[in-house]
Amino acid sequence: MDHDHVRDVDPAVADALEGELTRQEETLAMIASENHVSRAVLDAQGSALTNKYAEGYPGARYYGGCTYADEVEQLAIDRAQELFGAEHVNVQPHSGTQANQAVYFAMLEPGDKILSLDLTHGGHLSHGHPANFVGQFYEVEQYEVDTETGYIDYDQLERLATTFDPDIIVSGYSAYPREVEWERIQEVANDVDAYHLADIAHITGLVAAGVHSSPVGTADFVTGSTHKTIRAGRGGIVMTDEEYADDIDSAVFPGGQGGPLMHNIAGKAVGFGEALEPKFQTYAEQTVANAVALGESLTDHGFSLVSGGTDNHLVLVDLRPSHPDTTGGDAEEALEEAGIVLNGNTVPGETRSAFNPSGIRAGTPALTTRGFDEDDMREVADLIARVVDAPDDDSVIESVRSSVDELCAENPLYK
Repeated sequence: MDHDHVRDVDPAVADALEGELTRQEETLAMIASENHVSRAVLDAQGSALTNKYAEGYPGARYYGGCTYADEVEQLAIDRAQELFGAEHVNVQPHSGTQANQAVYFAMLEPGDKILSLDLTHGGHLSHGHPANFVGQFYEVEQYEVDTETGYIDYDQLERLATTFDPDIIVSGYSAYPREVEWERIQEVANDVDAYHLADIAHITGLVAAGVHSSPVGTADFVTGSTHKTIRAGRGGIVMTDEEYADDIDSAVFPGGQGGPLMHNIAGKAVGFGEALEPKFQTYAEQTVANAVALGESLTDHGFSLVSGGTDNHLVLVDLRPSHPDTTGGDAEEALEEAGIVLNGNTVPGETRSAFNPSGIRAGTPALTTRGFDEDDMREVADLIARVVDAPDDDSVIESVRSSVDELCAENPLYK
């Protein structure tokens, strides 16, 4: 992989691009929302479609010259429909947040009510945080996980729905290690005459592969990211029934954004095509198996996992019981120095700032893409434990860095 054309024009940017590629090749990417796409997806996203404006939808554009843009977008739509069994799919949102925005703008009025999972309990900014547009345009109430079990408190959700009377209930998360009971939330939404938006941003690939339960066909709307566990072009997606198709399409364009990023949609089409291959299910199954192995090994090292384990691609570690003087930020910084890249994260019952929280979140999608298996993940857990046990010990950092180098060499990113 080279950047010769960039270097000819802009050496500074070429240096940064090559530095980033080297960083990815020589570190363990364990941020749960990150993954490594194939060369085919990279090529599609860097294609000549970046030059094309294609406002509108296939067969109904506001510009000429959209023959191939139409073909690519329709391929992305058709493949997503096959992957998820959705009646209607919109692949134009630039991100998962803009996919959520489309649903809100299509179905709600300013001041309407949203019931969603609290950010510190695993929710997402676009589900109702006051710093996000959602918290500014709508009235938001939030349910939580049970701080003792780490599982969503569905009884509390039901009580809040009854008293708060939301217009829409949002399910899904950014840091929740268990499966969501979509049907139970849908029943609550039906009881209070609310819409149900299921945000599967993190688990899009796991749902597509059938290794995580699907809300498609249960929830009124399903949104997601297209680059995390599914390894397609970076962006968002909205899925719904034909009943709401026109409303959603209008909320995406022209309601929330202008010209679609056709090169990203090409990346989505290629990635969805890859996900339709049998080997993608093997990948998704290994991703979950790796997360389980990572969680079990971290537990063996004395770490406390929120909910006691995981059903998906991530583990959430509460450092307070085992390392009360170490914050998530401290751990993140020391681990990155050792070549392990994950993030500090809030945990249920958080007592610190979100900028320097009490937990760390680690995911397995990217390492699984590189070929890591359960034995590798147990070694990675050991390396994480060594660093977090002695975050200020330079000799430990150096030793772990050496082990990371060996693991990266054994599992090259782009062979």
